Amino acid sequence: MKNDQLLAQITEFCRQSDMAESTFGRRAVNDGKLVQRLREGKRITIDTLDRIQAYIAASTGTLPPPRLDVVPEKRDPKSNFRFFENRQKYLLFVHTCSEKRVVAERVGLELASIHPRPPALRLFDAGVGDGTVLSKVLRTMHGRFPHIPFYVAGKELSLEDVRLTLEKVPDRLFEHPASVFVFTNMNYAEAPWLTPASPSVAASMIWHEVVLQGDSSGDFETQIAALKPFLEQNWRANVSQRTGMPVYERPIALVLYREDHRFLLDGIIPRAGRVEANFDLIIASQPYRARSSVNFRAKRIIAPLARALKPGGRLIGIHSHGQDPGLDIIQAVWPGENPFSVSRHELLRAVKYELGSGGRDLNFNAYADNRSIFRYEMEALPNEVTGTIGTSTAFAAWNAAVYVAQIEEDRLTEVAHSSRALDAAREVLRKHNGLWFYDESYVISRRRD
Repeated sequence: MKNDQLLAQITEFCRQSDMAESTFGRRAVNDGKLVQRLREGKRITIDTLDRIQAYIAASTGTLPPPRLDVVPEKRDPKSNFRFFENRQKYLLFVHTCSEKRVVAERVGLELASIHPRPPALRLFDAGVGDGTVLSKVLRTMHGRFPHIPFYVAGKELSLEDVRLTLEKVPDRLFEHPASVFVFTNMNYAEAPWLTPASPSVAASMIWHEVVLQGDSSGDFETQIAALKPFLEQNWRANVSQRTGMPVYERPIALVLYREDHRFLLDGIIPRAGRVEANFDLIIASQPYRARSSVNFRAKRIIAPLARALKPGGRLIGIHSHGQDPGLDIIQAVWPGENPFSVSRHELLRAVKYELGSGGRDLNFNAYADNRSIFRYEMEALPNEVTGTIGTSTAFAAWNAAVYVAQIEEDRLTEVAHSSRALDAAREVLRKHNGLWFYDESYVISRRRD
């Protein structure tokens, strides 16, 4: 059900019941701003939709509409990586835009503000992706802390992204041998502690420890490549029938370290049932959809991550800001479209509310725009965005714009057979002599002891 259909249903109910819309929101789902958020185009979960329709049904004495079944994701390991975005769009965006590099540089600035304590500097990446940001940050960390052991944990649900990340691990282990890497597919409330919330799910957890032999990146690469059958068999996901969100089939913790540094790393190698969070730095770069609600972001993602900070630890969050030439392309095709309606200020207020008394020793830093907002670009040669703009350049610009704005496939299909999309991309490229996007950042830090 789309927002306008649901709004029409709620409006008609409120009119017939002589009820204020804010009262409806509070009574149905304990959210007085529900209708306002729906009008702003924000999404709700299937669970929230069920509660709304159940309230209307109970109040009017009618049966609620039948619930739609969510088709589980295909279990073929070779195609078990498509969750939120089309894979080809993602890869084209990554290879034509500088976001990964610029995000890594922004995260690197936080290293000046952390003060690691023995036995290790602890880093958590809340959405590893293809590992590009993580590997760049680790290079910067090595330059700043060359002799401190690293505990590096990362969450990633996508099988394909885990493979790409693991390809970058051998070089990191060669340059910084005193490192422990841990990768997991668990959700944000579980991953920092490597502990599933449900005891029954915890009983099915797969804990796989890989002790790497040798002392060269080639040695490590060969042994890590041998993990492919294990990953294909176990790193699987389905779609939750309750929320429509991707979820793991079985929780996994994959631990890797060098055998010749086992003695030095003994105090930081995690063991099943004996894991701590207490991270010095948490990276939360684009961990949620642009159209997700502020309550979902706060409750399910950022608040749990903030709880995993150690005294003196810092969480840096980054998401798309909009108000850039990329959004101009989108609005040229869909006037008024704006998927970036939740600001960092609104998100931090929601996180603070969600944490309650548990956030008393945290600082919530939104910063001024000139410090928070940064720019990344579509990388093209000067002659590609002046004069006659080729189809490949225009298509790359269009792909980047729709990827960042997370436009749904059915809406893209509607314009696929017209020239509107590429014409809009060419016009914006000429107007701005290029294409760029804005991200905004914020920091949550825990006060030091």
